[in-house]
Amino acid sequence: MARTEYYDDPTAPEPNSLVVAASAVVTDDAGRILLQRRRDNDLWALPGGGMDMGDSLPGTAVREVREETGLDVEVTGLVGTYTDPRHIIAYSDGEVRRQFNVCFTARIVGGTLAISDESTELRFVHQGELDKLPMHHTQRLRLRHYLENRAAPYLG
Repeated sequence: MARTEYYDDPTAPEPNSLVVAASAVVTDDAGRILLQRRRDNDLWALPGGGMDMGDSLPGTAVREVREETGLDVEVTGLVGTYTDPRHIIAYSDGEVRRQFNVCFTARIVGGTLAISDESTELRFVHQGELDKLPMHHTQRLRLRHYLENRAAPYLG
């Protein structure tokens, strides 16, 4: 299923769903950040996805990282909340979502790195490489907030 992301675009379709989601900035011992190249739009992104009815938000981040990367992680902190109504995600099945995302920090506690059916590539990336990767604005915003080492989480 294809995915198109819009940001502050007057031509974006009208949302028909609201999805609560979690993502995680997972780092390795060298401080590199784990990114996935999404199969649905070919852009680089943090691992993450929608919350299930039985999940907590931190639990969603842990589950999504495991499903999308094969790694087991432990949530260690909060980067921020991302609720901008100008960010619209349209899927080829007709769903047009407004997504509420909570982005956490996490450390690896086990598992083996493995590509899932949602990604075409996984990579640990040094900070200096981030600008070279094709990525949606909202992903760059989360990474920028993480790299700023803020005293308090971003609330937006």
